[in-house]
Amino acid sequence: WYQRRVRALSTYLKQTLDPNPQVRKEAEKFLASVERQQNFPILCLNLVSLESCDINVRVAGSVYFKNMVKRLWKIDGEDKLHADDRNQVKTLIVDLMLNSPESIQRQLSDSITIIGAEDFPENWPNLIKGMVEKMQTKNFHIINGVLQTAHSLFKRYRYEMRSDELFTEIKLVIENFGEPLTQLFEETLALAEQHAADVTALKIIFNSLVTIAKCFYSLNYQDLPEFFEDNMARWFPRFLPLLKLQNKLLYTDDAEEVGLLEMLKSQVCENVALYAQKYDEEFAPFLPGFVETVWELLLSTSQEVKYDLLVSNAIKFLTSVAERPQYAELFSNEETLRNICEKVLVPNMKLRESDVELFEDNPFQYIRADVEGSDAETRRRSASDFVRALCKVKEQSVSTIFSNYLGNLIGEYTKDPANKWMDKEAAIYIVISLAVKTKTEKHGATTANSFINLADFYQNQIKVELTNPNCHPIVRSAAIKYIMTFRSTLPREVTVSTIPLLAQLIGEKNIVVHSYAASAIEKIMIIKLPNFAALSPAEVAPCFEVVLSNLFASFSVVGSAENEYLMKLLMRSVSLMKEQLPPPLVENLIAALTGKLAEICKNPSKPHFNHYVFETFSCLIRGTCTGKPEKIAGFEAVLFPAFQDILQKDVTEFIPYVFQVLSLMLELQNRPIPGQYMALFPFLLSPQLWERPGSIPPLTRLIQAYIEKNPDGMKDSVNSILGIFQKLIASRSNDHFGFYLLNTMVENLDKSVLQTFLKSVFSLLFQRMQSSKTTKFMKNFIVFMSLFAGKIGAQLLIDTIDSIQQGLFGMVVEKIFIAELQKIAGETEKKITAVGVTKILTEGPAMLNDNYVRLWAGLLNALVQMFEEGVDNSTPQDEHFIEIEDTPGYTTAFNQLIFATKKPLDPFAGSVTNPKVHLAESLKKASVRYPGKLQPLIQSGVKGPAVSKLQEYLLSANIASLS
Repeated sequence: WYQRRVRALSTYLKQTLDPNPQVRKEAEKFLASVERQQNFPILCLNLVSLESCDINVRVAGSVYFKNMVKRLWKIDGEDKLHADDRNQVKTLIVDLMLNSPESIQRQLSDSITIIGAEDFPENWPNLIKGMVEKMQTKNFHIINGVLQTAHSLFKRYRYEMRSDELFTEIKLVIENFGEPLTQLFEETLALAEQHAADVTALKIIFNSLVTIAKCFYSLNYQDLPEFFEDNMARWFPRFLPLLKLQNKLLYTDDAEEVGLLEMLKSQVCENVALYAQKYDEEFAPFLPGFVETVWELLLSTSQEVKYDLLVSNAIKFLTSVAERPQYAELFSNEETLRNICEKVLVPNMKLRESDVELFEDNPFQYIRADVEGSDAETRRRSASDFVRALCKVKEQSVSTIFSNYLGNLIGEYTKDPANKWMDKEAAIYIVISLAVKTKTEKHGATTANSFINLADFYQNQIKVELTNPNCHPIVRSAAIKYIMTFRSTLPREVTVSTIPLLAQLIGEKNIVVHSYAASAIEKIMIIKLPNFAALSPAEVAPCFEVVLSNLFASFSVVGSAENEYLMKLLMRSVSLMKEQLPPPLVENLIAALTGKLAEICKNPSKPHFNHYVFETFSCLIRGTCTGKPEKIAGFEAVLFPAFQDILQKDVTEFIPYVFQVLSLMLELQNRPIPGQYMALFPFLLSPQLWERPGSIPPLTRLIQAYIEKNPDGMKDSVNSILGIFQKLIASRSNDHFGFYLLNTMVENLDKSVLQTFLKSVFSLLFQRMQSSKTTKFMKNFIVFMSLFAGKIGAQLLIDTIDSIQQGLFGMVVEKIFIAELQKIAGETEKKITAVGVTKILTEGPAMLNDNYVRLWAGLLNALVQMFEEGVDNSTPQDEHFIEIEDTPGYTTAFNQLIFATKKPLDPFAGSVTNPKVHLAESLKKASVRYPGKLQPLIQSGVKGPAVSKLQEYLLSANIASLS
């Protein structure tokens, strides 16, 4: 029986490697259907361990196991894995990883990291101790497996937010791992000396040293641990000679292949840069030796690509030192600065042949490195950062020294533009590095070096390259980059005057040039600063046709069919010009975009491009149909067939986008929902759709739109929608979406439709609260009950809750409303809560009878406090969750379309203008219904500042007193 299961699993895993996509999809579908069954994770690990099994299938099994762990290990509401499986996996996986071939070891190491991130240390306390035991062996295959796993596990310490919990974990790790790691470092260095002539042994040993150095960096990143502070003398005197070490056996023949020795030296530079930057006082005794050694290293290292990371990190170390005020004197001498500029900075800021090859052979990688900042690890970026650090020390001196080089570079180019174009490119790059003092992603450089005249440099050196027909494409790209960088700091009239020139360049055949030109215009379109008024449609209108014409011409250039920079400009142009877009142009754009959509559906490989396509659709729909709902039919006629095709083919990357655009079109309707929407509705309720995290936000919104636009047509679907609500409410990550559905039903469906289900709904909510009470859940629960009271009735709310357990509503008022009301944030949420609580106070007779009258004044107090005091953002110390308002919209699973965003609606917009006045008026009406009842309650129960505030509300409503 067991062997049959292993063989079956092996067959399905093999099919996941099949070149036929249909075979792959069926196999993946089957595996997904059984992965939650008990013993499946163990079966998967057992297959991975079988040496008799095909290695490709074993690797596929390890990859599937890793992805399964990524999907299922984290407990969010329901536990998707059996507890016995969890424990058994943790028992088996470390030994299996250490004894597996390297291709499998990597996957299992990643799996341990994922599990460790959730379970270590509380639910996997022996993980580190078990790894330390394995390090005592002399088997470097096992040692390197342990080190790789440790590195993967500790790497998150580099970017995690500081917290007591994190520091407790790091302290525990160092207590168990610090000394063994240090001993292993010392012993491995000794082995490196013993085996200096054995290339095979050296590669294994230096692989260990690289990973040891990476672990050192991770463990020291957050703060200087006491252990490492006490043992600096065991680490840094051993790091120093590694930077000087030479061994031909560790060199690679390939000019681009990074060797282990370069990797190690690079990581050592990163380690000492960390200490120079963060722990300079403790590191001070070691600093001079490293400054001297790193300087010598830079002077002796060639321009080959394989040394790029080493040179980059070495320059970063010097930058870290230069940025510290106490070391400023090291860089204040004019001769020292001249040497640095001449021997380190200028050589590393010039283009090399490898850069030119990248520009020509892989333009998008060149763009990502040059413009988007992914070149953080390159020589040029590090040299540029070093220039900025030196400018902080001696801005005028550095500017003067570089001015001489600039004059020489530009002079050489002027004499021979055809052959000396690299000098002009270097000059532009140096000016950008010198001139930028502060910058932001949105606005580029925001403050600039006062010793550089940016406008003059533009007029004399940049503008000519935008129109020069013989300009080299790389120089032209650099000129456009100059405009992009200083778009906010150049005079506004200069920046705006570049748009027609850039519009022409969008039509250039060179991919980098037309991408830069498009990106530059797009970035100019979103500037909005006190000294730079936002661009108006009138300023773009004269060249708008040229922009569009050249955009679509460049889409036809080989390699640019899915160019995200071009599509982003199209999106931004449509957004800026939407009021001025004539209907025929809108129709042409929709037709062209739909054609693009059909193409990219075949292989959705460019996520940013895809995103901007759907953003452009959304922008066109909103711009054309807002206030003109009759126009929606034209969009539906074109888009529905394309969207149905995406849904039928299950193009998972696009389905969340389709749901958002459908929601937008549905929300803009003012007529009965067309039949094509209703035909789609049963599909939207299918459980498998709600299993995908990326579909939940847009699907929720789409179901809400159906309820809002066709409440009568939803009567027969209430049970199905509540089934989805039940699933969502069980999840800590998705419970707010369950409340969104519930709130929309309360707001739009007739009370008679909902009444049958109310007791079950509240029972589910109380069960969830008992099993997993979070601040987010409680806030949503309060808003829901308030909306219920405001829309359906306070007394029905009280009766429904008391029908579950007699007197339960009293506990709800005391433990939820009074205790948690201060945590409600957001203008609409506060208004909903205020209206609902006001209804409970004034229109729920049960609140004024003997059962709950004792809570009446306390609830009124809490409401006044919510009005007048700041939001209480505190959360229990042991609560770990992401607030929905803090969750970024752009994730791998769900990408929020900005131009399709749903605007928050006020459910009481037509009936309540001022919640404070509404409270006063409602109290007056209640006092008439219950004469002599409210005033004594207020006098005896309302405390402190709330008394005077309540009086203010009454006066605002022109009410002198209560009856």
